[in-house]
Amino acid sequence: MSDKSLNARISSYKKALASGEIQETYQRLVGIVQNLRTEFSKKYKGEFSVASVLHGYIDVTYFYLQNDYLKRNKLKFAIVFNHQQAHFELWLLGQTKDVQIRYWEKLKGVPWVNHEAMPEYSIFEVTLLADPDFDNITGLSESVNIAFGALSQEIFSTLEAHE
Repeated sequence: MSDKSLNARISSYKKALASGEIQETYQRLVGIVQNLRTEFSKKYKGEFSVASVLHGYIDVTYFYLQNDYLKRNKLKFAIVFNHQQAHFELWLLGQTKDVQIRYWEKLKGVPWVNHEAMPEYSIFEVTLLADPDFDNITGLSESVNIAFGALSQEIFSTLEAHE
């Protein structure tokens, strides 16, 4: 982050927003996440409860998924659109920081878990779709769903093995 004061940054901020392109792109990306959430809600009805779409600052847009197993263990998944990377991620989160730390410690040896440092908001963050084709929403949704299906099964198997 720059050492510039907020006042010194305002001119650049105004220029970046002047065309309206950032706002329109952001709104369209959030719309894609909202559509994904609706699809997940339908596809996984009865298997997962799917929460509403939430917004980070301007960095992430996400929704939570939880099933009985995750709830019992005070965990939940988040399907996250990372705006800076412009890709989709799957996060495993704990209900509290203590739960996150406990599971991070348990899972450190798993390839998709950073064994050196726990992420700030999750136990782990793994890329679901690295290069989304935003002009092919159907294909994008299909790819996220397929990646989630495969990865969530692997995560459940791993969690059960570490109980």
